[in-house]
Amino acid sequence: MSGGAQLENANPVIFQRSVERLLTASEEDEDVHDPIDDREIFDLIRSINDPEHPLSLEELNVVEEIRVKVNDAESTVSIEFTPTIPHCSMATLIGLSIKVKLLRSLPDRFKIDVRITPGTHASEDAVNKQLADKERVAAALENSSLLEVVNQCLSTRNS
Repeated sequence: MSGGAQLENANPVIFQRSVERLLTASEEDEDVHDPIDDREIFDLIRSINDPEHPLSLEELNVVEEIRVKVNDAESTVSIEFTPTIPHCSMATLIGLSIKVKLLRSLPDRFKIDVRITPGTHASEDAVNKQLADKERVAAALENSSLLEVVNQCLSTRNS
């Protein structure tokens, strides 16, 4: 997706996708209270496209179910993601894509925290600060070029 530019991580390690979760009858029943859980959030973000490779964030091990924490009662979602290399220039874009996917998918009551897994990126603090700043996120989403790239990351791939 980088339009012919040099790839930062030309040969990323590709991981096995986890199996799809089978939904139970009670989960599909709109009349039954079904709290949002870690796996449900993971299922929302696992297929987000990497901005640099024709692979999902799950296939690159950027997102893992064990790094998703949900507290439905307190309406909080916390995600840690791991860039494929310590100097990944796409880290902010990846975090923004995860945040936008959740903002578009979850009820407004949820507070969404998206952060880089501690110790996995050279600019971890700066990226985390950008992703936590509501005004900066809103401004980023007003940039039509950036929004187009985020929407490409969130689009369904034709495989």
